[in-house]
Amino acid sequence: MASSSAYGSLRSHSRSAPRRNADEEQPLLGTTSVKASVWREKLTVDVRRDWADVVLLLCYVITGLLDSAAISTWGSFVSMQTGNTVYIGLGLAAPNESKRWVKSGVSLISFCVGSVFFSRFHQRFSPCRRWVLCASFLIQMAFVMAAAGMLTLVPSADDAKESINWKVLLPMALVAFQSCGQAITSRALKFNSLTSVVLTSIYCDLFSDTQMFAFHNTDRNRRVGAPVLLLIGAIMGGLLFRSALGMAGVLWIAAGLKLLVAITWFLWPAADQ
Repeated sequence: MASSSAYGSLRSHSRSAPRRNADEEQPLLGTTSVKASVWREKLTVDVRRDWADVVLLLCYVITGLLDSAAISTWGSFVSMQTGNTVYIGLGLAAPNESKRWVKSGVSLISFCVGSVFFSRFHQRFSPCRRWVLCASFLIQMAFVMAAAGMLTLVPSADDAKESINWKVLLPMALVAFQSCGQAITSRALKFNSLTSVVLTSIYCDLFSDTQMFAFHNTDRNRRVGAPVLLLIGAIMGGLLFRSALGMAGVLWIAAGLKLLVAITWFLWPAADQ
């Protein structure tokens, strides 16, 4: 009986071991599930609109950086399409004088196609959702990086302002395509005036504001900040373009700034906080 009791004791011990192992694994599985739930919750909430206009204002630096370098390199804008529309009109009036209007047309078409893409993207997945904003700027960054990689590996000719070839048109089209992403973001966050691609209406609203010199005037502050930051970006773009970095270096820096914006949206407070 003692022997039976001993074997019984051993069998009982061997059966309980798997249960303890299962119990030991359960917290690990539970922790993984909790972490996944936390990440899902963080990424699927809407971001808070308070102070989000500051991020949109900083996008004006990127616009100034890209446009000043683009007009110096390719003779065409990649963000501000009003200038490109004027170039197209001048080109159609005298098509044999210059081919720069062709590049303006490519930039304008790319910008419009990009507007369709980014607007549908935000509408499909909720405009202000955190992961949507992060993904939008990561996509923009990817397009800028692709253009930067092309210019780094296959530099364009010195006469890129007058050249009409894929080395000029493709990187320019890529940058123009993503430029509207910032404007779509301003619409998603309901800061419609901070598109980062238009200044004329901002100048008009600024100097027609009867409260322009009031101490507390948030709209005035935004309208002042937009052209100042774009000017800063344009100065930076002009200086960098003339440095050893060139247009490719400007694009790599712009891609880094896009990544910084994406990280900012990831860390931004949620709307319900």
